[in-house]
Amino acid sequence: MIDALGGIRVVEQGTFITGPCAGMMLADLGADVIKVESPEGDPYRSYQGGNYSPHFQAYNRNKRSLALDLKSALDRELFDQLIREADVFIQNFRPGTAERLGTGAARLRQINPRLVYCSISGFGSSGPYTDRPSYDSVAQALSGFLSVVVDYRRPQFLGPALADAITGLYASYGILAALVQRGRNARGALVEVSMLEAMAHFAVEPFASFFALGQTPTSADRPRLAQAYILHTADERLIAIHLSSLEKFWQGLVAALDAPELTTDPRFDTRLARIDAYESLRLELDDRFARQPLAHWVQRLQANDVPYAPINRIDDVVDDPQVKHLGLVVPVESSHGARHAVRPAVQFGGERARSVLAAPLLDEHGAAIRAELASGLAWPSPSRGVAAGVD
Repeated sequence: MIDALGGIRVVEQGTFITGPCAGMMLADLGADVIKVESPEGDPYRSYQGGNYSPHFQAYNRNKRSLALDLKSALDRELFDQLIREADVFIQNFRPGTAERLGTGAARLRQINPRLVYCSISGFGSSGPYTDRPSYDSVAQALSGFLSVVVDYRRPQFLGPALADAITGLYASYGILAALVQRGRNARGALVEVSMLEAMAHFAVEPFASFFALGQTPTSADRPRLAQAYILHTADERLIAIHLSSLEKFWQGLVAALDAPELTTDPRFDTRLARIDAYESLRLELDDRFARQPLAHWVQRLQANDVPYAPINRIDDVVDDPQVKHLGLVVPVESSHGARHAVRPAVQFGGERARSVLAAPLLDEHGAAIRAELASGLAWPSPSRGVAAGVD
């Protein structure tokens, strides 16, 4: 793994996606993350039956698992031992739950004043919605994000759990800032982020348009202004093109289509005209693209320097030449679960992770952690194995 956060000690008490995603982001950068689970484990483990779902594997790699019953005095003391030496604590419970478990910010920061405590919630720690349950779809809807991506004629959710993962990313970003601040003032911090706040900030551009123009954005605005199209090909594939605001891309598309007549059509002869006639142009382009297979258009668009990409399925991405060049798919060091994963996106000085450690089984590292703490170690030593290399 990348070792940018080597030496940073994290206790994560996360479930489902937001907390585990934040922990994974830090673990991917080399932090030592101990995932504290109840004896029953993170519910995401059994999302599709069993106790090791692919969903759980996705957000819990590069971590260690320790199962603790926080109703037990012995397990509470073991938990407190970890907190005394931890740099970061992450939880994503409903407001009030951590306090009932004895893992609230006031208590843990009293144990360790240098602790960066990260609390992730649905709607924030106070206010009229505080006690409501929140999940990915709820946050997408309430924040306004869904309104600028959904076609109201055929409303449906996008596939991935965007709000969950994006909130986890914002949480890790806040944690990293708090660690930098601690380096200046030697004090820990309480970092709070809600799914509502994260998704509203993620939709910063449509909010900016609303405040500047006084018009409520819709899902059609961005594609229309960017002149972005999804088009069908003769072999029933989909291809995306993005003309942006540069005239050269429109000219390149006309050349790729061998359709000079489009430049003299008054509906399309200027960028502003094409924005106004977006739907008419989409239909015109879709008709023309449907006459040839995907491979033909890949060659033609590339030859004319038009921004494009086939809409790859996941299996297509794995075999994509650029993806292979970047080493984006790496082996998982494990005897269980998936054998490959997508590596962390960032590189440092040209170095990138060349493997990852599998998400842990429930309490997989419990015996070793307990033994090391009992022997007097302040923090149990991580065992990274062969996954520690970079290239």
